[in-house]
Amino acid sequence: MNRSFYFLFVILLYACYGESQNQTVKVGGPCEGCEAIHEYGNKVLKPVDTLPEFNVLPKPIKISGVVYQSDGKTPASDIILYVYQTDDKGKYPKKANSKGWEKRHGYLRGWMKTNASGKYEFYTSRPTSYPNSTVPQHIHITVKEPDKNEYYIEDFYFKDDPYIANNILNRKRPRGGSGVISLVKESNIQVAKRDIILGLNIPNY
Repeated sequence: MNRSFYFLFVILLYACYGESQNQTVKVGGPCEGCEAIHEYGNKVLKPVDTLPEFNVLPKPIKISGVVYQSDGKTPASDIILYVYQTDDKGKYPKKANSKGWEKRHGYLRGWMKTNASGKYEFYTSRPTSYPNSTVPQHIHITVKEPDKNEYYIEDFYFKDDPYIANNILNRKRPRGGSGVISLVKESNIQVAKRDIILGLNIPNY
């Protein structure tokens, strides 16, 4: 093997190795719309976010918790969370200039990035069921870990929702842990907590 060919071979080998190292592990199965988690643009993500119209829509709420690694004990930092929901009419409100997934998810959405303690927190208003339906009130949530693709976990549900069904309350393998939350009055706002365990009941994790 001549010297030039040898060096070219070594360079290609390292390039292929580097590319394989940068590939994310595919987990979670199909997830339509999960790519919306990347639509935060130039926004600097923090552990706390406030969704649009928090001070306008009725029934303000605060949801917070800790994201843990798969062992359920170690706080997970730098985890991006994306949430979106309906308004008080059960719709995903859009604007005339809405782009990307905002056309479907609406503009009542937000992004957080956990801190060293794994904490996250967001302020919003309680969503309403879809018009003329018995679909439980819910807030969608997508997760992005640094070394994995984005995937969805169980929605936030409200324990006192008259439409919540037993198959949600008693789900055996909820993705990321149970999403059923209980609101408690705290000053002039309803608050709830939900901890999340990365990879729990996520396919191929």
